[in-house]
Amino acid sequence: MTERLMVDVAGWLAALLILGGYALLTAGKVNARSPAYQWMNVLGAIGFVINSGYFKAWPSAVLNVIWAGIGIVALIRIAASRKRNEAAF
Repeated sequence: MTERLMVDVAGWLAALLILGGYALLTAGKVNARSPAYQWMNVLGAIGFVINSGYFKAWPSAVLNVIWAGIGIVALIRIAASRKRNEAAF
């Protein structure tokens, strides 16, 4: 697989992950505190960083670095909340 093709695939997978996550959220199948939803956003954002960075679309790359960071913080908070809840029982 060529480098360009891998970057294109990363971009399309990113789009599918983020749109899929949003569709699931809107349909009520997941909620914003769902690890699955947050992972879809983090992995999608990373794919967009790869794609937009390759094509030197810096505003999009920076946006998606921040988007991934927000998702990572959410995942850390979700994990911490679950540990607190487990410790309470």
